[in-house]
Amino acid sequence: MCGISGIINKTDLSANDITQLKASVSAMSKRGPDSAGVLTHQNIGLGHARLSIMDTSLAASQPFIHEDGNYVLVFNGEIYNFKELRKPLEKEGIKFRTHSDTEVLLELYKKEKEKCIDQFVGFFAFAILDKRDNSVFIARDRYGIKPLYIYQDENKILFGSELKSIMAFDIKKDINFTTLYQYLQFNYIPGNQSIFKNCKQLQQGHYAIVKNQEIEISQYYKIPFNRGEYSSLSYPEAQKKLMELLEKSVERRMIADVPLGAFLSGGTDSSIVTALASKQTSKLNTFSIGYQDEPLFDETAYAQEVAKKFDTNHTVFKLTNKDLYNVLFEVLDYTDEPFADSSALAVYILSRETRKKVTVALSGDGADELFSGYNKHKAEFMMRHPSFTSSVIGNLGFAWKKLPKSRNSALGNKVRQFDKFASASKLSAADRYWQWAGLMNESVAKEYLKVEFEESLYQKEKGNLLSGFTPNGDFNEVLWSDMNMVLPGDMLTKVDRMSMANSLEVRVPFLDHELVNFVFSLPEEYKICSTHRKRILQDTFKDILPERLYKRPKHGFEVPLLSWFRNDLKSLIHNDLLSKIFVEKQGIFNSQKIEELKAKLESSNPQDATANIWGLIVFQYWWKKWIN
Repeated sequence: MCGISGIINKTDLSANDITQLKASVSAMSKRGPDSAGVLTHQNIGLGHARLSIMDTSLAASQPFIHEDGNYVLVFNGEIYNFKELRKPLEKEGIKFRTHSDTEVLLELYKKEKEKCIDQFVGFFAFAILDKRDNSVFIARDRYGIKPLYIYQDENKILFGSELKSIMAFDIKKDINFTTLYQYLQFNYIPGNQSIFKNCKQLQQGHYAIVKNQEIEISQYYKIPFNRGEYSSLSYPEAQKKLMELLEKSVERRMIADVPLGAFLSGGTDSSIVTALASKQTSKLNTFSIGYQDEPLFDETAYAQEVAKKFDTNHTVFKLTNKDLYNVLFEVLDYTDEPFADSSALAVYILSRETRKKVTVALSGDGADELFSGYNKHKAEFMMRHPSFTSSVIGNLGFAWKKLPKSRNSALGNKVRQFDKFASASKLSAADRYWQWAGLMNESVAKEYLKVEFEESLYQKEKGNLLSGFTPNGDFNEVLWSDMNMVLPGDMLTKVDRMSMANSLEVRVPFLDHELVNFVFSLPEEYKICSTHRKRILQDTFKDILPERLYKRPKHGFEVPLLSWFRNDLKSLIHNDLLSKIFVEKQGIFNSQKIEELKAKLESSNPQDATANIWGLIVFQYWWKKWIN
């Protein structure tokens, strides 16, 4: 895995521009610790930081120049089917200098231009300079597995794998308060916006052509979803097809010229990946983390049972709350754009420890969004298929409002969930989804901001993110929306940042586009019913996985933030990042609302104050480090 960056200037590059380009590459050294390089041509510069995975020789280093000298590529990602794509090119007489997917990508682009992307199986963000007309072609993979930011002002266009690579240049760091408003609601930035006004992410499934300081963006892929026009395959036939596609996807992702392993949490998704990957190698390396201080969340016993069944070389990392706390500031320091999914701390440690033994790891990410694995999916199904239970929960909304709510106790968390369910019962499916996907509702988030944001822009962005919902649509709309909002904005961002912070490549077999396309051809009842979530996925592998995996409650891990906020981080909150003096001097947030939130944190009824405080801490820490 790698990091890419580039500058497209209005005039020829100056010595200072080139210095900044080198600094941009250096800022991504953890993404690519093995080598680094830059190439300049008139007003354009390309940079690359390399983590060697396939063809680790110097010949495959980047920026990679085509033999004819006209094309130059910087590439972050993997093209798993590059050997298949290489064969017809060789038959046409093309002589390859390397054994890399990089060279195949560039040759195919030279031949077919943007149409080449349709043939790629993999994940990627890349840029290709065409010296003949001084244009740059930039593309991002179908689901946003790999990030790519684009910045533009009156003098230049920049792009990079991380925001810190953009900030290595002289740029305007004007905060996009519309984006900040969304961040307050979700604790991450959804869609293709960034925290800066002049900077956006190239959206998943899109490419851009940059020429003469103009950027033309086009969509080359979207998840094929035709409501009501579903596959005629019977349930057993669909199971067979699902098994075939998953086996093929895992097999593709086993290619590497460096040590490879798999994350194994003890849940169904990672266990399926492990089961299929173990067929491809004699001793698969698997890794899991346990929570020594939080036995309720420790699933390592299930992971070890899976590891034993498939004879993997299994490693367990037993974490204490102190271990999590010890990496907190490492994670905050690496964070170059506000992102406050607290489970990133555990992913960071898992990636760090895994990297000590392998360079590539497979994960089960994407399955929850594809097949309906979240609590909100169960709640939405109950809302669409009313029962006595859902009616009682909905009608007792007044009671849930009065009872204590907290994520830090089983009862308090259940009351919190019931309250969210009841409060959403009168909303449309789209508004319900927006509320359930967030941690803070719109009206409350608005009260926290002292600054103005563009309401019309916010509504436009919200409409784009909810465009999958129709008045009479089915449950697949919910999963489609997750794939386009939650997956790239939260889950994939978390895994990419935390794994890349430790120079580890993570591959996601559930996000093979042939598999995703197939799953969205299936009716909702194949995925969710009144008794099961991820129905077809679980049924397909029931005879393969240990039976005990299907007879246990699912526990999502909660980082012990409340305890930290009331003890270790109390001074940081009250005397520094969220102190009234600092907040008022900063001028972004309503200091009175933050004072009320801090008081709620100390009460017996903290509700979502813990997650809201964490979101504010992450932003404030980021602001002090990168802006102030």
